[in-house]
Amino acid sequence: MNYSKRAWLLFVLSVFILQSKAQLIDENATPETKNLYANLQKLQSKNLVIFGHQDDLAYGVGWKYVAGRSDIKDVTGEYPGLYGWDLAGLERDADVNLDSVPFDKMKQYIKEGYDRGGVISLTWHLDNPFTGKSAWDPVKGSVKAILPGGEKHALYIDWLNKVANFMSALKGKDGKAIPILFRPFHELTGSWFRWGKDLCSPEEFKQLWKFTVDHLKNKRKLHNLIYVYNTNPETDSSFVKNLDRQLGLLEMLSKEHHKISALAETGYEAIPYAEWWSNVLWKAMSGHQLSYVLLWRNAGIRPNTKVPHYYVPYKGQVSEQDFVKLYKLDRMIFGKKAKKSKLYRYPH
Repeated sequence: MNYSKRAWLLFVLSVFILQSKAQLIDENATPETKNLYANLQKLQSKNLVIFGHQDDLAYGVGWKYVAGRSDIKDVTGEYPGLYGWDLAGLERDADVNLDSVPFDKMKQYIKEGYDRGGVISLTWHLDNPFTGKSAWDPVKGSVKAILPGGEKHALYIDWLNKVANFMSALKGKDGKAIPILFRPFHELTGSWFRWGKDLCSPEEFKQLWKFTVDHLKNKRKLHNLIYVYNTNPETDSSFVKNLDRQLGLLEMLSKEHHKISALAETGYEAIPYAEWWSNVLWKAMSGHQLSYVLLWRNAGIRPNTKVPHYYVPYKGQVSEQDFVKLYKLDRMIFGKKAKKSKLYRYPH
């Protein structure tokens, strides 16, 4: 999500990286990871969509770190089917991420989501290695600098190892590594992040992606990751038309290259339109096959700007009842259906 300006409407499209129709990019992926991918494929082929929410268990509008609470659960009676989190801050040994979620709590929330049968997605807004500032410090040359031979390459390896250490510690009650949808270098077709299209060449971005995957997969032996490639059309009042067109293109490409697709980040800040869920989001999505849709976080009122920053309704919010209509659709998968789907078992 572009924090540099107030993003009213935004959608981020993703495809899951594969080598072939039946084989993940990691041939040594854990059984649970392979099963998750196969089940996501199966659900998408049946026109079923998992509903996800960023930072869902950590906080919501008017509350923070309340065990078992979720704005989604407050409104619908159950949790989302997918949980999104961000790893920014690990690279500089911070105790909390960029949204002030303590990493020790995040680990627990991730385990809770997995044990509940849900899916886990991780994003990484890694800092700028040149300036020490955030990912929103778009300086040309910072991607080239962390590639092999670059002056910041050793630093980048150190950062990757810290992320790998965190992910390798993610295990469920069953003792197995938790499969992760890993979404690095997202929104690459914009230029607000230092890996964006105007700040590095296509070849440099490809090298960065390949090096990152190779290091995590082959050097650190992380075999529980499904890599998510993530572009970002940003739009305005033409949201429905543009999203419908972009999802059509995404479907075509994903089928052509034997991948599955997702709406990996979206939302209408503060949701002032009472029927946004049925008349906008679902209207744009319903004609397409997607594995999941993830709505952005519910931070409430930002202290520094006094601007409301939430993307799903809380109890009493104007779009609450319309959201419940979305929740009740047969095609939508929230927590209970996700658990019933047994996403980490081989599909039958």
